[in-house]
Amino acid sequence: MPALLALAAGWTDWRSRRIPNWLTVPGLLLGIAANSWLRGWPGTKDSLLGAGLGLLLLLPFVWIRSLGAGDWKFVGALGAFLGPQNLLTVLLLGILVNGLMAVIMVIMKKRVRETASNMGRMLAALLTIHLPGPELTLDNPDLVKVPFGVAVAIAVILYTSRQAWGIA
Repeated sequence: MPALLALAAGWTDWRSRRIPNWLTVPGLLLGIAANSWLRGWPGTKDSLLGAGLGLLLLLPFVWIRSLGAGDWKFVGALGAFLGPQNLLTVLLLGILVNGLMAVIMVIMKKRVRETASNMGRMLAALLTIHLPGPELTLDNPDLVKVPFGVAVAIAVILYTSRQAWGIA
């Protein structure tokens, strides 16, 4: 079931750079309902903890406009299906996939020097505890943006297929 949610969210994020509420909100509710029905109270608890963890971990990135709200809600819905421990594994894998996608996109668009400069500015902002500026947010149409929902969707597919094949 999380793989189907991931496929739909990844596809819509790839096509439109948005993950709509009509997908994420029912996904969250379905994840809680499925875990509650299959595992009772422990399933409900894991589902709520997974959703809460996903939303809590990514909220700062939404606040500083480096991550879209659809991606944030998508991860919360995945947490409802996967629970906190599996969600952390998927998120780490998603971050690795996202980094690989970013490197490929930056090289293909010949923006290596500009990207290095922007990363330096973001690091300086982090070290001095202030926001890097509106030119380095999702609001800037000139930046190369990697669809995080696609990376997380790939991570979910890899993770769930690994489980389905019994690969440790």
